Amino acid sequence: MTLLSVVSRFFREELGVVLIETLLAIPFLTLLTFTILEFGNILWQREQLQTGVKDAARYWARCRPVDGNGAAFMPCSIDTARAIAFTGLPSGGAPRVPGWDESSELTIVPGVPPGVPTSDDLVVVSGAVTYQGSPMLNAIFPDSFSMGYSFQTRYIGW
Repeated sequence: MTLLSVVSRFFREELGVVLIETLLAIPFLTLLTFTILEFGNILWQREQLQTGVKDAARYWARCRPVDGNGAAFMPCSIDTARAIAFTGLPSGGAPRVPGWDESSELTIVPGVPPGVPTSDDLVVVSGAVTYQGSPMLNAIFPDSFSMGYSFQTRYIGW
């Protein structure tokens, strides 16, 4: 038996081919699966950030602390707008996005709603959060990144 015949027989043998192909494919497919799941989580958290910012802007755009005569009309609070943005509830609760719960991460302009709305009154709400990824993502990419969103609407009062 020559060396050439041994090598030729080795390359013609098909026993164990499925095992080798599986061992080569599993790490790639596992990495692909985690990447898809992490990207989906990023998109979901960004969508929650957008929803919170829009909800706070809608609430603040409809607040009208005084009526046309200057009398108290409706108690509006910027803290309630922040609670709606962060949790989805006026009374507060669990945050929509992990780590998005500090008042410095949400900007509401104007800070006090105007009394009687005019056609030029706008409400601008901006939110930002630092993404808190999975431990696997943090091991691969130790630097975190921020997501932000801004929404503008007309102030209409009630």
